[in-house]
Amino acid sequence: MPGSFRFNPRNADDIFAEFFGFSSPFGGMGGRGGGGGGGGGGMRSRFPGGMFGDDMFASFGEGGGIHMSQGAPRKAAPIENKLPCTLEEIYKGTTKKMKISREIADASGKTMPVEEILTINVKPGWKKGTKITFPEKGNEQPNVTPADLVFIIDEKPHSVFARDGNDLVVTQKISLAEALTGYTVHLTTLDGRNLTIPINNVIHPNYEEVVPREGMPLPKDPSKKGNLRIKFNIKFPTRLTDEQKAGIRKLFNNA
Repeated sequence: MPGSFRFNPRNADDIFAEFFGFSSPFGGMGGRGGGGGGGGGGMRSRFPGGMFGDDMFASFGEGGGIHMSQGAPRKAAPIENKLPCTLEEIYKGTTKKMKISREIADASGKTMPVEEILTINVKPGWKKGTKITFPEKGNEQPNVTPADLVFIIDEKPHSVFARDGNDLVVTQKISLAEALTGYTVHLTTLDGRNLTIPINNVIHPNYEEVVPREGMPLPKDPSKKGNLRIKFNIKFPTRLTDEQKAGIRKLFNNA
């Protein structure tokens, strides 16, 4: 067939002879090679000087059977679990104890249930999605390397603050009069301190007050912190009397 490849045993002998100065080392095998012994052996290396040892097929064992080493056990897929933390816990850092139950195997391969307590040290400033891995803490099974047990930091919602990267964001509801005449923000920080922040500027709907270094600790350097950003939700009156409208016009015309 045009373009097809054919293998010629005689060509193989020629190739061996060309490279090594003698014919194929398999020429003495029983069957097609002729002259070889049958049964369970007789396959000896014909390479000079024992190029591959005295008997390159010795490891095949009796009867020509091939002995192959068992491959490495496969690794079970990781087991992932969320680790809910309050914003206060992530701000200050905390230690959590997690009780797990798993199966372990003895020397005979028999499995038995055991319980363990794992300690997780949550560092200040860790972010949602941070992973803590305990290698091979999954169930033990024959020919399987136990799975890694992975805990993933998850932030619980907070009643006052929201996190934005390393910043903390808080939204204050104020009246239109407070927005125009000044407002003082009173907050309790995540570590229990009281903050008083006076604002004398006119507060418009997109106004944001930034308090430096009152945000979350930086994970790589907890001595440094992000910012506290204060936003405002201004409550506008639903209606005004004619007298109130006139007073506002007079006020702003004189401003």
